Amino acid sequence: MHSNRIKALLAVTQIVMLAAAGPACAGAGKAYVADEGANTVTVLDAASFKKIGRIPVGQGPHNVQVSPDGKWLWVTNNGEPGMAAEKMPAGKMPQGEHAAMGGAGAVWAIDTASNKVVAKVPVGKHPAHVVVSGDGSTAYVTNGTDNTVSVLDTATRRVSDVISVGVSPHGLRISPDGKEAWVANLKAGTVSVIDTASRKQVAEIAVGKGPAQVGFTRDGRFGFVSLSQENQVAVIDPASRKVIRKLAVGTVPIQLYATPDSAFVLVANQGTLKKPGSTVSVIDLAAMKVAATIKTGAGAHGVVIDRDGRHAFVTNTFANTVSVIDIAARRVVSTVPVGKGPNGISVSP
Repeated sequence: MHSNRIKALLAVTQIVMLAAAGPACAGAGKAYVADEGANTVTVLDAASFKKIGRIPVGQGPHNVQVSPDGKWLWVTNNGEPGMAAEKMPAGKMPQGEHAAMGGAGAVWAIDTASNKVVAKVPVGKHPAHVVVSGDGSTAYVTNGTDNTVSVLDTATRRVSDVISVGVSPHGLRISPDGKEAWVANLKAGTVSVIDTASRKQVAEIAVGKGPAQVGFTRDGRFGFVSLSQENQVAVIDPASRKVIRKLAVGTVPIQLYATPDSAFVLVANQGTLKKPGSTVSVIDLAAMKVAATIKTGAGAHGVVIDRDGRHAFVTNTFANTVSVIDIAARRVVSTVPVGKGPNGISVSP
């Protein structure tokens, strides 16, 4: 009798635990890598760091972003549906470069459960980065040649608005409160501030030479921008919209990402094709200085941190690998071969 009660209690406990966990997220525990030189997206298991899939996409996939619910992956393709770029042979895309292309582009939507392309949304010329709003309803895409940001309705998968920004917009991110989108204007030396409600540029912050990507701490206290032509990161006060500090990092910093506890920022230092960078700078925000430099593969470009803040994933665009960093230990714990010219990277929630 007593044994039966224990078994019943264990069964109920298991049911409660499963219910509390909720339905499994289709893209949970995966990292997605834009292989710009291979015209593919490599899928990694974010726990084992093993390669588990490869998805054929359009010409020159530069950036990827998983939706907040993990069900959709958005990919910028420089040569879709523009014929000029479509005819470029695979592997001929300049790796790690940010020179604008003349062909039209598109953003592709991929179902992460099946890894199938379900939509191709035409946007502007040379689409670079894509981000998705916190509620998953809206995606924003920078169009490097058009000096615009396309706003997409993710339900209808259509462009609902186009916003004019600075010259050669590249990286972009949404503020933690969702009220603003910041855009790094590579050739203008500025960061555009977009009001997400009015869908208009409301400010343009002078930051320095070659801004490539922006970021925020989760607590909203600081904004950042990598200055690829100054080898520095500019720290911005979001309230005053002014640069309050510049910190020297490695050569040609590109992407950067703050840890979930808002204590550190990791910066990927790409270098150049002739002199590749192979480091990630770790900025301590309390001390406002670089606290560590972590050795990676050649051409460290994209960087993203998983939800619990344990690991960072870094694309090495000249080495065709992804470095997995243990953030606490500040060292690479795995190096994973991926497709040619890995660029943007995103981890599912």
